[in-house]
Amino acid sequence: MNSFFGGAFWFVVTLGVLVTFHEFGHFWVARRFGIRVLRFSIGFGRPLWSRIAADGTRWQVAMIPLGGYVQFLDEREHEVAPSERESAFNRKPVWQRMLVVAAGPIANLLLCVLLLWVALQLGRPELAPELGRTSGLAAEAGLVAGDRLVAVAGEEVDSWDGAMVPLALAAIDREPVTVAVQDDNGARRDALLRLDRLPAEFDQTNPLAAMGLSTNLASDTPLVGGVNPDFPAYGHLQAGDRILAIAGRSIARFSEIRPAMREASSAGGPVRIDYERGGARASVELQPRRGKDASGPIWQIGIAPQFNLTVQRYAPLPALRAALTETRKQAGEMLSFIARLVTGKASAKNLSGVIGIAQVVHSEAIIGMSSLIWIMASLSLTLCVMNLLPIPVLDGGHLLYYLIELISGRPVGERVLLAGQYAGLLLLAGLIGLAFYNDLARIFS
Repeated sequence: MNSFFGGAFWFVVTLGVLVTFHEFGHFWVARRFGIRVLRFSIGFGRPLWSRIAADGTRWQVAMIPLGGYVQFLDEREHEVAPSERESAFNRKPVWQRMLVVAAGPIANLLLCVLLLWVALQLGRPELAPELGRTSGLAAEAGLVAGDRLVAVAGEEVDSWDGAMVPLALAAIDREPVTVAVQDDNGARRDALLRLDRLPAEFDQTNPLAAMGLSTNLASDTPLVGGVNPDFPAYGHLQAGDRILAIAGRSIARFSEIRPAMREASSAGGPVRIDYERGGARASVELQPRRGKDASGPIWQIGIAPQFNLTVQRYAPLPALRAALTETRKQAGEMLSFIARLVTGKASAKNLSGVIGIAQVVHSEAIIGMSSLIWIMASLSLTLCVMNLLPIPVLDGGHLLYYLIELISGRPVGERVLLAGQYAGLLLLAGLIGLAFYNDLARIFS
């Protein structure tokens, strides 16, 4: 399955799960209050499948898989028989209508916690927060390659995922931030990143580069992480092998392999590779392939280092506590970013649309089930937060109208509702269009 169809497949699966939970939240609470549900739809447009349940609800899967909806019996939308008026949505007390509307985002919030709980027990591979080459503000702060980030702004971090957002938010604010790092010897020290010196128009889509930081993607231990099937090592070496020596030269780090290969290959002919597999030593003679990079000629056998990953697994109860903590952290970061976006501090280039989301979901699915579950949890929380924004046509907009009704004692007028719907649709269309443009710009740049 290529990346396009793979991305489309996993996007539809992920969105289908999230939308189903969201709409089921509305449905379940509405049924508890005796509201009749006419239709439960996953997707929009012409139904591809449908059936009518015993309670009269039509369940369907529609052609356009970009959302869903629950349709209630409502006198404002169509004529209702006198015998059914008590089960109409508009006849229910305002507090019940508010709970029905809020139930969708709450369902996504609960799903987020559940998915994080599962992922934390499975163990999710994350990129260890080890620094690569530093420059600019990071180098001025005394940060060097090999340092490991352990805290940002006083908050402990154990992966780049945990460090990235607080660093990005500090960069957007252009405020100094204190980071704690640990060197190869385990010594911990603090460093002040003077992000107030960032240019006013720095690239917010790549904040690490702007502050002079880079990630160390690969471990320097001489372990084979993968073998290219088009190179000499394929069929002889495999992932997990430890390289011990090349042509008799002892190897202690993966970065020592390239110069050792250059030296051993200068005379031509096969090169002896000593390695360890499963505690047993072995050797093989391979004929390196000559190539070239920015530094000049290189000799390759087609092995790659292991990614610099960290994996944490939790027992069920600690996983639940960690899931709640992570949910609170992610929600706070989302709200902080939205606030900066509204005030103009955050660039609209940070917005990502359907294409970007599909790419991320596909890449996480390739990594493994726990990574896919994790990104589904984050997207479920995003759906919760976004739906609670006070924008007409979203759940948050309806809640705002019902709050006004609760305070004033009368519902918002039809003209105001209609104007709000148009304004909300225009705003959403603009945001979706901008996000789609950003996706295309990232692809073609």
